[in-house]
Amino acid sequence: MIDHVRDLASVDEATDRFLSAAGKLGDAAVAGPSRLPGWTRGHVLAHVARNADALVNVLAGRPMYESADSRDGDIARDAGRPLAVHLADLRDSAARLRARAAVPADWTRTVVMRNGVTDRAARVPFRRWIELELHLVDLDAGYELEDLPEEFTGREIDFLADRWSDRPGIPAVTLVADDGRSWRTGGTEGAPVTVTGSPAALLGWLAGRGDKGATLDTGGAPLPALPPL
Repeated sequence: MIDHVRDLASVDEATDRFLSAAGKLGDAAVAGPSRLPGWTRGHVLAHVARNADALVNVLAGRPMYESADSRDGDIARDAGRPLAVHLADLRDSAARLRARAAVPADWTRTVVMRNGVTDRAARVPFRRWIELELHLVDLDAGYELEDLPEEFTGREIDFLADRWSDRPGIPAVTLVADDGRSWRTGGTEGAPVTVTGSPAALLGWLAGRGDKGATLDTGGAPLPALPPL
């Protein structure tokens, strides 16, 4: 069961971690490459700030972004700013999202995300938590998939396993973590490929991050290719 109040508290904690890590970067590091192809760390910082404002829009019943071009343009526009400006923007945008989430509302209502995807309002805080945790890894600032909170890792595997379920072109897959947990994802036809590894490695593969499955065991079968997030 989704607990948006608890998730909002987790968002606050993740925001503090993100700001702490980002605050240790210098302007030169901000201009350096992140782990996302074609993006500097400044692009990542700008995206995280603009995502907070986009989720304010979602909770207010407005389009998440005006358009794909405006989303990309805003990130490109803001990427080259000095670190101090990025940090202020991250704090201010996080505060705007926190204030919007504090407005009394029906958290069971359906909201519209990017590309017309719909979800319950109660899941928006978890979606923000995802942005903060995964993009902190993307910053390449010393925070790794293995450092993610255990609760977050399990829930994000749940979320992504559901996302890739019944997708054309993806074979049936059984995910088995080395702590005994398991998930089903991919298609429904044929015998599933069993993919085994640590929760961090499984999450990295599902999210297209880390070693992207290099340490996972498939029993000799090819590791299925997943679309980009």
